[in-house]
Amino acid sequence: MPAHPTPLRFGRLLLTGAAGGLGQALRPRLKAYCDTLRLSDVADLGTPADGEELVRAPLEDAAAVQALLAGVDAVVHLGGVSTEQAWQPILQANIIGTYHLYEAARRHGVRRIVFASSNHVTGFYRQDEVISPQDPVRPDGLYGLSKAFGENLAQLYFDRHGIETVSVRIGSSFPAPKNRRMLATWMSFDDLERLVMASLTAPVVGHTIVYGMGDNATTWWDNTSARHLGWRPQESSEPFRPAVEAAEPVLDRNDPAVIYQGGPFVRTGPFD
Repeated sequence: MPAHPTPLRFGRLLLTGAAGGLGQALRPRLKAYCDTLRLSDVADLGTPADGEELVRAPLEDAAAVQALLAGVDAVVHLGGVSTEQAWQPILQANIIGTYHLYEAARRHGVRRIVFASSNHVTGFYRQDEVISPQDPVRPDGLYGLSKAFGENLAQLYFDRHGIETVSVRIGSSFPAPKNRRMLATWMSFDDLERLVMASLTAPVVGHTIVYGMGDNATTWWDNTSARHLGWRPQESSEPFRPAVEAAEPVLDRNDPAVIYQGGPFVRTGPFD
């Protein structure tokens, strides 16, 4: 784990989606910054460690989410559907569920949320373009569309209720990049931790949108507008390049997954 980027400490942090891949990576890391870490998911979370609270709270259940936010200082919201799927699961978890989370935050006086958005909000930009959070959204599917809704919801709740959010358009956060696309989108777990903590502790964020990516040689995203977070990625996909390119030596330049930043998401579905 990286050295703590801040001496600030929270009383109770909430991590939703704690059973997912990124939730499992952040679970032991976030505990170092708070007295109590409340973990939520609809999947099994195992046995609580010291200082952990485990809560099963379906995001589509308004009453359960209201109870989930009680006594929370800040939220890291990873919960919801994380892949391109049919409309109903995305609607329930990512749209209705995110609304429930923000309403509960408003009612309980929670002032800071880190929202796990996605690069798929802009997945229909081409891989030969470099874009910034100020460029118009171009979702590559229903999943990306739901994350664009979440970003707009975060903006509304800041403008109307003063709840600050950092919407992190996560690229590809894994132990190592898995393919050539991830040479541009990869972010290490250590950089993810640093970004989440910078998002929770920066003095003023309003509603900030930032791309979650490493210090990669190849990049499609310009994060200059989020420099006020005080975060810079420190790890690069470059050491993995030889192995990745050897495993994937030929690309089909006519494949939409090669043309567009969203990769395979641009051609996933429909599911009916």
